Amino acid sequence: MPDTTLHTPPLRPGAFPSTASRAGLTGFPSPAENYAERTLDLNECLVKHPAATFFMRVEGHSMQAHSIHHGDILVVDRAVSACFGHIVVAPIDGEILVKRLEQRHGRAFLCSGHPDHAPIPINERSLQIWGVVRSVIHEFPL
Repeated sequence: MPDTTLHTPPLRPGAFPSTASRAGLTGFPSPAENYAERTLDLNECLVKHPAATFFMRVEGHSMQAHSIHHGDILVVDRAVSACFGHIVVAPIDGEILVKRLEQRHGRAFLCSGHPDHAPIPINERSLQIWGVVRSVIHEFPL
């Protein structure tokens, strides 16, 4: 089974009608709510550092234990400093990988959470992290 790799999808920002205003609420909606002209801009919601954020599409299944599936879109933030426990994007042996940065027995590893993929020991001085995954956009099959 291949490692989780990425390629950049052609994405365009845009605003969408907001339907989240009543999610989880019960009772009668306000009559004025029908006239509200709100939009939901996914860039506003998911992108905290626009100049340092990029989107990538996942290929592979090695990160399913972390709710990252084949075909998902990752929102990757280069302005966030990676810490143990973060999911990161890093080039390893010429391939761009998505892995969880973990510390085990005092050593740093990139881990998939999938039993078919062994943790990758890393030398923190030579590790290049391209960014920290801030969000995952997962589309349900229809």
